[in-house]
Amino acid sequence: MKNKTALSRDFIFTQYSDYLLNNGERPKNVYLFAKKNKFEENEFYHFFSGFEQIEKEMLNHFFLKSVELVTNEPHQEQTSAKETLLNVYFVFFENLTMNRSIVIKILGESKLQNLKILDTLRTSFISFIDSLEFKELEILEKANENIQKLNQKSRQEALWIHFLSVLEFWKTDQSPDFEKTDIFIEKTIDTGFELLDNEPLRKMMDLGKFLWKEKFKMG
Repeated sequence: MKNKTALSRDFIFTQYSDYLLNNGERPKNVYLFAKKNKFEENEFYHFFSGFEQIEKEMLNHFFLKSVELVTNEPHQEQTSAKETLLNVYFVFFENLTMNRSIVIKILGESKLQNLKILDTLRTSFISFIDSLEFKELEILEKANENIQKLNQKSRQEALWIHFLSVLEFWKTDQSPDFEKTDIFIEKTIDTGFELLDNEPLRKMMDLGKFLWKEKFKMG
């Protein structure tokens, strides 16, 4: 009896990544991809609607796994929103680094803000942000519901733009172990969360100096 491939999302992820990296382009169609990997075309559609969805789900998979790893840590309920966000960023970008070749191939050369490939990841990211307990200013705590929703929406968008900026930075980071991406994450999140402390100006200056050096040191 002919051996049948045990099909799963992870199997498809692996085989699709291998094909994309070896051939530099997507398979011609699902039929040929399925035939090459010894499963029936209709089985593919139990998991994905097409190759673009594989790519969307692959990026989302790395993010969800990162969130799961961080949020399942002991005493996580005692961790601040800032610490949780930092931990998720560090784990996520470590995941991306482990799979850098396929991630760079999927993201391509375009600016990330306009990439449809990030739609699914964006939905998961916003859901994660909404799960965090941010300390609100007293004036916002007492505001009406519409103002609170506007504040939440502004936070979602601001953090999503920040997330994209880190992803862009990581794409072009040439430092060993991508250590400058870690610095970028820490400095930008620290600044965002600590603007209301005793020394916001110093933090902004530190961030400005770092960004200036990274952008112009080779000029």
